[in-house]
Amino acid sequence: MKIIVNGQSHSIADPQTIDGLVQELKLIPETLLIEHNGKALHRGEWQRRAMQDGDKIELIRVVAGG
Repeated sequence: MKIIVNGQSHSIADPQTIDGLVQELKLIPETLLIEHNGKALHRGEWQRRAMQDGDKIELIRVVAGG
């Protein structure tokens, strides 16, 4: 299946959840905000949110500091 991640085409296993994508990309969940097809998701939704071919995912990394 193909999805769009931050504007770039990405192939993933079918089917997969947002949580699975975060794990596949080896990202740190605590540092992420995720938007799925234009809707911001709470971290608790990631395991239940299945992706479909053509979905658009925006991964935003939150950085703290001064």
